[in-house]
Amino acid sequence: MIIPVPAIDLLHGQCVRLMRGQYDQVTHYHDSPVVIAQQWEAMGAPMVHVVDLDAARSGGQTHNTELIAQIARDIAVPVQTGGGIRSAGDVTHRLDHGIYRVIIGTAAVQNPDLVDAMIRQYGPDRIAIGIDAKDGEVRISGWLDHTGMSALEFAMEMQNRGVTRIIYTDINRDGTMQGPNVEAYRSMGKKLTSVRLMASGGVSGPEDLETLQSVAPYGVDSVIIGRALYEGKFSEYQLWSKEVTECP
Repeated sequence: MIIPVPAIDLLHGQCVRLMRGQYDQVTHYHDSPVVIAQQWEAMGAPMVHVVDLDAARSGGQTHNTELIAQIARDIAVPVQTGGGIRSAGDVTHRLDHGIYRVIIGTAAVQNPDLVDAMIRQYGPDRIAIGIDAKDGEVRISGWLDHTGMSALEFAMEMQNRGVTRIIYTDINRDGTMQGPNVEAYRSMGKKLTSVRLMASGGVSGPEDLETLQSVAPYGVDSVIIGRALYEGKFSEYQLWSKEVTECP
């Protein structure tokens, strides 16, 4: 079963969504991320996914860690967060603030030994890798910089380093509600043997959850939903039931 994970993207302390990661295409949805997180929890969400867009854009120089920590304190379900994680200190700072899992993206490309160190220190459940790809190429630094690296090859390297959770975002689909890139998840999932994939990008409504079921046999167990949730595309659909206990 593909489990939906609600997303909160933070920019200047507010809930927003970007279109394909473009900071000049911002839609503001709510002033209180804590209230939104509480709403998702009340609906039965097993986890909340928080992206710190300020940190991603600034390389961690500006961040919303205190706000994310407040979210983690005010809800009972685990919070995972990414954006601007560049060092061991960044990882530790967030985990020490009660955040369940830290997502390493850019730093995993630039300094893969950091991934090894953090998994040794905190275990694979507390560390995830964020792979953000455009046309199959890994992008870093808030999706702005090219790497020339294949998303699939990078995922296999991370698996070899002990990673067990990857969040794979298709940049071309992110924020568009044009449907998820199912083929990309299938291709990656077929190659990985010990990694669970969390899909991200493009979900437009309940029909996309049904479509994603086709890649569940390839290690895809969950999907991040953002804009479609905020815009009421799931208003008549029960996303979560009390029986949903897997995902984190």
